Amino acid sequence: MASTKKLFKNITNRLVELKDTSELMMDLAYSSVLLNSRELAEEVQELEERVDSLHTEFELLVLSSGFKPEESKDFLGLIRLGVVAERIADAAAEISEVVLRGLKPHPVLKLVIEEAEETVTRVQIVKKSSFVGKRLRDVQLPEETGMWVLVIRRGKKWLRPQPNTVIKANDVLIASGYTEGEEDLMKLASGETVLSE
Repeated sequence: MASTKKLFKNITNRLVELKDTSELMMDLAYSSVLLNSRELAEEVQELEERVDSLHTEFELLVLSSGFKPEESKDFLGLIRLGVVAERIADAAAEISEVVLRGLKPHPVLKLVIEEAEETVTRVQIVKKSSFVGKRLRDVQLPEETGMWVLVIRRGKKWLRPQPNTVIKANDVLIASGYTEGEEDLMKLASGETVLSE
């Protein structure tokens, strides 16, 4: 019974990671097109490779779980959910390819970009930043800069930001918000300025 619970927990965790990553990719893909950001488009492409790997691991885990014949329908449903998440990731990669191919945005999209008050930016946290060692909720980024974190890249991992996520040196924050806050965020990340008390 304990091993079955552990197996189900592993399957659940893999499916959640697959779903969260594909959703994140879609957010980043649209942002890359709206902002004509090659950096964000490249992040999407890297995530797509990660999703391919996650999807394979997920299917292998489900298929090797030793389910009974009468349970096969339920497990087939799980596999299909994984396939759908992987298709969403593929669609996000296709969206971001528009930017990577250097296609010029449609005039209407260009106007949207010019009129937008929001931006998406990517900053790396240096060791001397006052962010280091603090939980995301404690840095109060929206109040400090008017920006909020979409994703944290830590080495080869992408983390969905949670209030208790501790920010570490070398983390890359991909944040969205008002254009005026971008410079404030960059200064805080670089240690040029410190968080207000």
